[in-house]
Amino acid sequence: MNVVKTEQELADSLKKNESEITIEGDLTNKVIRIHAVGQVAWVIAFGAIAVAVTAVMASPATMGAGAIVSLVSGTAAATILGGSGIAVSAVMIAVAAGGVSSLNSLRSYKIVSQNKNSVTLRK
Repeated sequence: MNVVKTEQELADSLKKNESEITIEGDLTNKVIRIHAVGQVAWVIAFGAIAVAVTAVMASPATMGAGAIVSLVSGTAAATILGGSGIAVSAVMIAVAAGGVSSLNSLRSYKIVSQNKNSVTLRK
């Protein structure tokens, strides 16, 4: 089992195809929200996230968190996911993992336990 607290650590676990991932801290609720989006809504959010990920990956040296917030604020992704903070985390996970398909990988995990401070995902 791998315990992660940041988008980068989660992306690394997804790239390694870990069988179980425990997420702790601020990232917990964001991952739960990403995971909970229905399939039809996810397709719409995924498109908006993909645009932001492409923009960030095209110029990563100049894209800070503020720029990512600007990219996702007011988009379908922010609306569907419940806020730009969650959408920003989704973009950061995708960029750190090397592409937006990592978010589909994240959503393929099953939530096996969750509480206020952590969530455990398993393949």
